[in-house]
Amino acid sequence: MTQRSNATAQPRRTALAAWVGSALEYYDFFIYGTAAALVFNDLFFPEASPATGTLLALASFGVGYLARPVGAFVLGHVGDTLGRKRVLVFTVLLMGLSTVLVGCLPTYDQVGVLAPVLLVVLRLLQGFSAAGEQAGANSMSLEHAPERRRAYYTSFTLSGTQAGQILATAVFLPVAALPEEHLMTWGWRVPFWLSAFVVIAGLVIRRTLDETPVFEREVAATSTERSGIPLAALFRDHWADVLRIVVASLISGVQTIFTVYALSFAVNEVGLERTPILWVGVLANAVALAAIPLWASLADRIGRKPVFLGGSAGCAVLMFAYLWAVSAGQYALIFTIGILLFGIVYSATNGIWPAFYGEMFSTRVRLSGMAIGTQIGFALAGFAPSIAAALGSGAGGWINVAVFTAALCALNMIAVASGRETARVPTADLGRTRSDAPAQTPAAT
Repeated sequence: MTQRSNATAQPRRTALAAWVGSALEYYDFFIYGTAAALVFNDLFFPEASPATGTLLALASFGVGYLARPVGAFVLGHVGDTLGRKRVLVFTVLLMGLSTVLVGCLPTYDQVGVLAPVLLVVLRLLQGFSAAGEQAGANSMSLEHAPERRRAYYTSFTLSGTQAGQILATAVFLPVAALPEEHLMTWGWRVPFWLSAFVVIAGLVIRRTLDETPVFEREVAATSTERSGIPLAALFRDHWADVLRIVVASLISGVQTIFTVYALSFAVNEVGLERTPILWVGVLANAVALAAIPLWASLADRIGRKPVFLGGSAGCAVLMFAYLWAVSAGQYALIFTIGILLFGIVYSATNGIWPAFYGEMFSTRVRLSGMAIGTQIGFALAGFAPSIAAALGSGAGGWINVAVFTAALCALNMIAVASGRETARVPTADLGRTRSDAPAQTPAAT
């Protein structure tokens, strides 16, 4: 009875820890995007024209994604050799320190070009940290989860990410309402300084996690039966899956365009008020908290691919409607379509990819495979706001941006459709290739 109780409790504890840890980690990551959309153009790029300054500020957001593939290779190797827990403790430390330091930076008016240089360096460190966060949390949740509920338990990492975005946007609501003088001097720094508390809370949570039994058994089997570097096995046996994930991960461009470009477009070009547009993000993410595990539960019943493909197709269509509503300044439609697009439909992709991607790989290369595939794809999608800003300034305006978003969704759908359906594959058999040793773990219950 006790053993069965522990088997039931462990997946829940791991999913909860993944949720809370991801929320804290991505609070740090997303407050940068909000600041880039609202104030960084004036603080760090004042010598440029308003349009160019906005473009540079959004590009500085995208720069963080450049470090993510590098972090994926490094942290993926660490996670597949030394353990998932070590990666998760390291990432929360690095992310928190980098974020606090952003809040301490001098502005362009104080130190000149050194200010944007330091800003970019700290953003690169944030990106390096983020590279191991979701892959580590997803790997741990998947490996602790019951066989038929893997999508449900792994989805908590992504609903935690949405919670982090809510926190980031909610913290900026009172800050954005400050008088312009206070906002541009000390107000914008407060959300970054609050990250000091995030570091403490994140460390307490992450240090209580247990390493997964399937990983510990894999390490024992590797030390006695196999040798070699996990990355070598990854690219020998799973290169097609890594490439598939790179392309599929371009769907994250929907998120960066919604949260960064559309915010900048609404405030800096259409002239809408900051506060109500920030509230769109808060409410959409609040809805996503409920939608993500529901979509994941559906994927456990009918399969990963139907849910994933439906979400991608819906995003392609709804981005046209959302950007039109923003351009027309129709607040009721902005809220309605924004919540439908990002809170419900995009959640179908967010709820599925942690399981769908992780199930492509065996235990010994899972963290590396997910980290490298997603972070290269996320790195490309990270520049979607700056590409969108450039496209939006052309003759087609927001329509160009919507077409660009639809193209990202189409690439995702091609990649997902070409993948294997893994919902009914036993955990011990996931990602098995001919070079893999016989499974060392019994089926999960």
